[in-house]
Amino acid sequence: MDFTFCPQCGEKLVPKVCGDEGEVPYCNSCKRPFFPFSYPCVICLCITEDGSEVALIKQGYVSENYVNVAGYVKRGETPENTAAREVKEEIGLDVLSVRYIGSWYHAKGDNLMLGFICKVKKGELVLSSEVDEADWFTPEKAREILRRDSIGLSLLEEYLSVGGHSACGISSERGAG
Repeated sequence: MDFTFCPQCGEKLVPKVCGDEGEVPYCNSCKRPFFPFSYPCVICLCITEDGSEVALIKQGYVSENYVNVAGYVKRGETPENTAAREVKEEIGLDVLSVRYIGSWYHAKGDNLMLGFICKVKKGELVLSSEVDEADWFTPEKAREILRRDSIGLSLLEEYLSVGGHSACGISSERGAG
């Protein structure tokens, strides 16, 4: 997000050189810069305890394809707590452990996507009103159905490249709280 007006006082921002950052929008009234930012989001690869299945969802307002559980980080939340909350909200499963894998920039939504592996106990998928469909897939099948250029596929590939379940050390991770 780029700022044109000060979000605190409403004054029009002016370009000002701020150290190594170069010119940034600056409020002369509040005496502070307002750096552009991307909205932080989580994207979750929900896997069963033994790593044999992945839960994917369909959300018509997002895509016609299957996607990973994802959502915005709320103020005061850690990304790990967001991952556990989004999994519970969207597919009704408790996260047993969560592990950060990496980050990706998603230009379409100006989002910084923080990727997590979320270990869940396999169970019935209870869908929120924003989820149209969800199902369990083997990692190999998930690899086939996730969109080729998607962050969800990149997250799955990263998980599989380190040997999946055992190589990620999922079983020893702390709970998602």
